[in-house]
Amino acid sequence: MKISARNVLAGKILKIVRGPVSTEVTLEIAPGVEIVSTITSNSAEAMKLVEGAKAYGVIKASSVMVGTD
Repeated sequence: MKISARNVLAGKILKIVRGPVSTEVTLEIAPGVEIVSTITSNSAEAMKLVEGAKAYGVIKASSVMVGTD
């Protein structure tokens, strides 16, 4: 699979919280480092996501914002 996104983070699925419309997926991309994604429940089912499986966090953004206090 080839994609245009530059930030692809390999990880392991730690937690899946399924809802009727959306599903929250938590990936551990390094020891103690987690990212969370919300995807459609239909997509989660189609991909057959299960806790403990390998998965990728794919991040693509047209802009990155920085803020300070």
